Amino acid sequence: MTERPSAIRLVFAPVRALFVSDASAGILLILVAVAAMLAANSPFAEEYHHLFHGLMFDAEVFKLNTLHLWINDGLMAIFFFVVGLEVKREWIEGQLSTAEQRRMPVLAAAAGMAIPALVYLFFVNTEGAEGLTRGWAIPAATDIAFAMGVLGLLGNRVPASLRLFLLTVAIVDDIGAVMVIALFYTAKIKLSWLLGALVITAVMFAMNKMRVKAYWPFIVGALILWFFVLNSGVHATIAGVVAALTIPMIGKDDETMVETMEHSLAPWSAYLIVPVFGFANAGVELGDLGMAGVFAPLPIAIAAGLFIGKQVGIFSAIWVADKVGFAPRPDRASWPEIWGVSILCGIGFTMSLFISGLAFAGNALLVEEAKIGILMGSLISAVVGFTILRLTTTHPDDQRSPYID
Repeated sequence: MTERPSAIRLVFAPVRALFVSDASAGILLILVAVAAMLAANSPFAEEYHHLFHGLMFDAEVFKLNTLHLWINDGLMAIFFFVVGLEVKREWIEGQLSTAEQRRMPVLAAAAGMAIPALVYLFFVNTEGAEGLTRGWAIPAATDIAFAMGVLGLLGNRVPASLRLFLLTVAIVDDIGAVMVIALFYTAKIKLSWLLGALVITAVMFAMNKMRVKAYWPFIVGALILWFFVLNSGVHATIAGVVAALTIPMIGKDDETMVETMEHSLAPWSAYLIVPVFGFANAGVELGDLGMAGVFAPLPIAIAAGLFIGKQVGIFSAIWVADKVGFAPRPDRASWPEIWGVSILCGIGFTMSLFISGLAFAGNALLVEEAKIGILMGSLISAVVGFTILRLTTTHPDDQRSPYID
């Protein structure tokens, strides 16, 4: 006879899953977003905004004179550095290391960026919505921590292949987002600074080829590269990705240098840098916007792009690729499960907030409206995606899902 789980175990199972799975980073982001909204709509709203935008620093050489700028242009460069390390590791020896492995994630991620952008443009192509097309890339990004966090709450109900698929799609999605930022959200280029950045990059790649195995030359090079990119007109965080790509795979004593750096920095990125960024950027004063602002064309377009565009783009790409034989769907995953994961890809928090600040820089109202759209679309995607997966997946001790065909 199978032993029935105790009532205490049933009560605390979700809590245990939160802290022993990949859910914790995502749940932390949810709490941070809630805290930012509460702070921005509390009696301490003035202090909240003054902390990030009112405190001025005499740092003209860095062009970063507020805490908000130091977080978005400085601290977030470390987040992008970790993203770059993850991309390099996966591309060389991970789940994206062969052409066969790349087919489905690349196709799904591409469709998952293009369709949300088209949905966004469809909704902003209305009377009174002029000047909003610049935000087309806001709903095109998936938040890895947030999406994996929601998936983690389901424990081992979800097939491992689907977890891996979501992770690889999100990684390819990040590559696309970085390219979009570099190509479409770059200010006026200053060629002298850009040339200096290219020289530093060449030196770092040369150190890689020379098999320099010490960490400090690459760290110093990354800091110098960030400073040059900051002054070049290209967004400073791009320096983080470029620097990461120069790190050798193998370091001294045959250790995996990229993986060691990634594992050392990933917890700081997930549990400090991204939450700090989220708290500094997610706060919206709802009283200032009113219902008209909440349901303005921009928030609706972003929310629709995230919730509708992401699931349509990713699910249809998987279905077509599987049916025509271009690439198989994730192993042992049913179509309802794939649909649920496709909806979870509509959670766009960190990268979407970041792109919205670049797209509507200097227009505080549009930035605030964009935040509302991101939070609405992400929340709806999280709830609906979780619900579908909860209803269509089974515990491994139970009979396998009847939806697999």
